[in-house]
Amino acid sequence: MVGFKLRARTALLATLNLGNYSEFGLIVAAFGVAYGWIEPAWLAVISIALSLSFVVAAVLTHRDDRIYSRYRTFWQQYQRDERLPDDQLMDTGSATTDAAHPTVIDLLESEIDNPAQAYLFIGPSNVGKAFVARRFASGIVASGDDDAERRAVEGHHPDLVVIAPEGRSSITVDQARGIVADAVRSPLDADRKVFLLEEASLLNDEAANALLKTIEEPIDSSRFVLVAESEEDLPPTVASRCRTVVFSRVGEPEIAAGLVARGLDSADAEMTARIAGGRPGLAIALATEPKVAAFRDAWLGVPDQLTDHPGDAYRLVAEVLGATEPLLDAVKRRQQEELDTMYPDDVPKTVAERHARELARSSDALHVTGLELLATFYRDVAAAQFGAPVVNSDVSVSSFTRIAPETAVANADRVLAAVEALEANQRPQLALASLFVDLGTDA
Repeated sequence: MVGFKLRARTALLATLNLGNYSEFGLIVAAFGVAYGWIEPAWLAVISIALSLSFVVAAVLTHRDDRIYSRYRTFWQQYQRDERLPDDQLMDTGSATTDAAHPTVIDLLESEIDNPAQAYLFIGPSNVGKAFVARRFASGIVASGDDDAERRAVEGHHPDLVVIAPEGRSSITVDQARGIVADAVRSPLDADRKVFLLEEASLLNDEAANALLKTIEEPIDSSRFVLVAESEEDLPPTVASRCRTVVFSRVGEPEIAAGLVARGLDSADAEMTARIAGGRPGLAIALATEPKVAAFRDAWLGVPDQLTDHPGDAYRLVAEVLGATEPLLDAVKRRQQEELDTMYPDDVPKTVAERHARELARSSDALHVTGLELLATFYRDVAAAQFGAPVVNSDVSVSSFTRIAPETAVANADRVLAAVEALEANQRPQLALASLFVDLGTDA
């Protein structure tokens, strides 16, 4: 541990894994007997010793977290403060997220030593609530131990239990019953066990009802952190038992400042923040994508191409959706980097399904962002004609004078109604085509 600069837990696990005799020794002994170097009786002795070493090592390895927890203070006094490169704490975007939600972060930090029984983090997709939820849950199980927090954030702590949907549709009642059974068991390494449901909106009714009693009747050693877009995504009986933490969209200046802190050029950071639509998670994914400006230009160019012909509407839909694809490719690249780092040989089915859900949410968020950009254009039309400042100052002034202010206001309402249609799971192609035909009628 001292000589190789290993962390205390890493050194313990390595010792336990290497604490059994190698079967290679049995092969050497067999050669020794065959060539008359040792007596045959020694082969039996070595075989028995090897078998016993495997049995002992299996028992100790099964209890490695308990052993480490019991003697952690003793072993940690010998580990060095200097960390190896692979032991450095992960930077997963905390600068952007902390700057985005300072009030929420301060609140959670004040409660981390004495957390409530259950929390419900709600807010729009990609605003960072799942990231904060994992950090908060990791902080609860770590109790100030940096090594434990790193393991929890990376998903390797036995007392941080992340519940993922089975398939793409729901968290099942069988999973919920498993949580109930596990919740009454004592933690292995920490003082408390935390169950993290990053997609709690996928709890079906039977699963939610199975969890209800466990959530409403406090268990001193277990805590729950649920993440959803709104309280309405969960049965009222479950949502009402949780301490609700609300995450809002974040201002463009805060997101841009966080991206600059991550090394992005200020101009690119401002453009990315504008496209992200108040969603830090989406901003981080798009931070290095060069076609962000083209996405904005495609949506702000819609009004000049509108007609009342359905064929033109579908062509325009294909154009704006095509401008979305490079940004989704940026999300896919980030996901691939995770797979290459964490799962180089075999991708677990649950991870692949999680990535599919993330990609779908990012696609939905970009469609909404595009419509919001379009709404700002119509807002600017009315503002420019009444002498108020405009948001899209780089758009030609002549574009703002082609539509009457009252028509622009009505068009902005139509665009926002299309946002509601998308959020109600209407197909993007149909919702957008219908919108463009309606807007083209007054063009």
